[in-house]
Amino acid sequence: MRILLIAGAFNSLTQRVYAELGERGHHVGVELVTRETPLLEAVRRHAPELIVAPMLKTAVPREVWSAYTCLIVHPGPVGDRGPSSVDWAVHLGAARWGVTVLQANDEMDAGDIWAAADFPVPEVGKSDLYRNEIADGAVEAVLTAVARVASGTHRPQPQAALPDAAQPGRPRPPFRQELRRIDWRSDSTDTVVRTLRAADSQPGVRDELLGESWYLHGGHPEGTLTGRPGELLATRGGAICRATADGAVWIPELRAPRALGQPRTPKLPATLALGDRLPRLPELPAPLGPGDDPRTWSDIRYREDGPAGFLEFSFPGGAMSTGHCRRLLAAYRHACARPTSVLVLGGRRDFFSNGIHLHVIEAAADPAEESWANINAMDDLVHAVLTTTDRLVVAALGGNAAAGGAMLALAADEVWCRSAVVLNPHYRLMGLYGSEYWTYTLPGRAGPEVAGQLMARALPMTAAAGARLGLVDRILDCTAQDFAARTARLAVRLASAPATQARIAAKKASRERDEAERPLAVYREEELARMHRTFFDPDEPYHALRRAFVRKEPASGAPAHLNTSPAWA
Repeated sequence: MRILLIAGAFNSLTQRVYAELGERGHHVGVELVTRETPLLEAVRRHAPELIVAPMLKTAVPREVWSAYTCLIVHPGPVGDRGPSSVDWAVHLGAARWGVTVLQANDEMDAGDIWAAADFPVPEVGKSDLYRNEIADGAVEAVLTAVARVASGTHRPQPQAALPDAAQPGRPRPPFRQELRRIDWRSDSTDTVVRTLRAADSQPGVRDELLGESWYLHGGHPEGTLTGRPGELLATRGGAICRATADGAVWIPELRAPRALGQPRTPKLPATLALGDRLPRLPELPAPLGPGDDPRTWSDIRYREDGPAGFLEFSFPGGAMSTGHCRRLLAAYRHACARPTSVLVLGGRRDFFSNGIHLHVIEAAADPAEESWANINAMDDLVHAVLTTTDRLVVAALGGNAAAGGAMLALAADEVWCRSAVVLNPHYRLMGLYGSEYWTYTLPGRAGPEVAGQLMARALPMTAAAGARLGLVDRILDCTAQDFAARTARLAVRLASAPATQARIAAKKASRERDEAERPLAVYREEELARMHRTFFDPDEPYHALRRAFVRKEPASGAPAHLNTSPAWA
């Protein structure tokens, strides 16, 4: 079918729906819309047989939905209505939630139902839930709905005709800041964590901290530290630990309020945002040993299971600043000093990595210098992975990877992906040539011709498409919540396999041959020469694109690179 996706942004869910529909042979176009978009004119230009809206914050006008079948993906169960469905799911601690695909009509979220899916809700933040369980349910429901539309015989169910028992959701108001207030003197850790997680990516929780107003982004329970409610207790890897009425929470990121008439401010690691305002606090190291307390939160953690080591990491939004890269490299070197034959890098749910940290770069006194420091820190980390020759390294992607984060994965000997992962192994949409040794790893896996196509076309792809192109070695068809356990069992089996030692020896010999033919330093030097020119030329598009990304400036129109048949179907 000719399917047009209309969305407020080409976000993770829109990318996944785009890639999954293309994987099944549909011709998919994309139109990014704002309130000012003349939508009917845009739709007529695409001439679709079906319209799907994976993520739309504006109403579809009557002249569009009355002329075209238009399916809306609503991230809530049947009967749920309102713009803050996922916020409510996390805030209420819902045990189960759902996704509904309904037909657009005059009333928001009230159209006839084409398909629905439901799922258990783990104890995670809103953005994690959205990119995983909700995205899984949305794809399932969209594919069902598209098949039903294509059949020409299915009739959707009017919501008004459904009995109450078939409508577990209900209309809910917008989740405004007054509902997100935290009372540090009386709120329990569980309450504070749910409040923070219901706003983790956006809008954040507006709060007073050290005498100033901030938006707090993200929250994790701390099981060992306590103190006077509201006071800061410690830092770890850029996060701050703050006492609650009965314990404490870790807050990874802060954002300053937007000044009147000014652009949106960047989200930053909390200690970086606070800067000199931060009092002297103990900096707690990452738990990298078997005796470390699992009740404490950390964005980096190392553990072992027999001959397999697991270096787990999870950074907000998948962004890796200079500091993140250096801390992860130190942890990687620690892991490589342990007596294991397989080292798993990643393995948690949600993002693997999206490369350099554009928010930290944008907030820097000299964004060019910070860009340069960040890309060199990424390269140092990737180099360490590429030159590990005494064990097998597995990149375990429980969530999406893009740009330098995708190249970090490709530096490993094997790439294991959850089946729902979306890969974006390219850079040009941010105006960059790229580094992270991609000119060595990507052609080595996919061949020079396909590597060039991947970079030029800049399209999202499913894990299955990545496997066909040689970028993915194993696909795990499981839920986000089961990925870590599935990965662990497979890693222990690989580490114990009789052939593993021979593979390690062959890997070492192969790296030595490649180094003799063309040293890794040459790849890095050539890549960084082009990146340096981009970073330090203020007229390069990278700088405007970076600012637009950080400030969440809405794009509109039909992105040319998306409005062709997906290349990797």
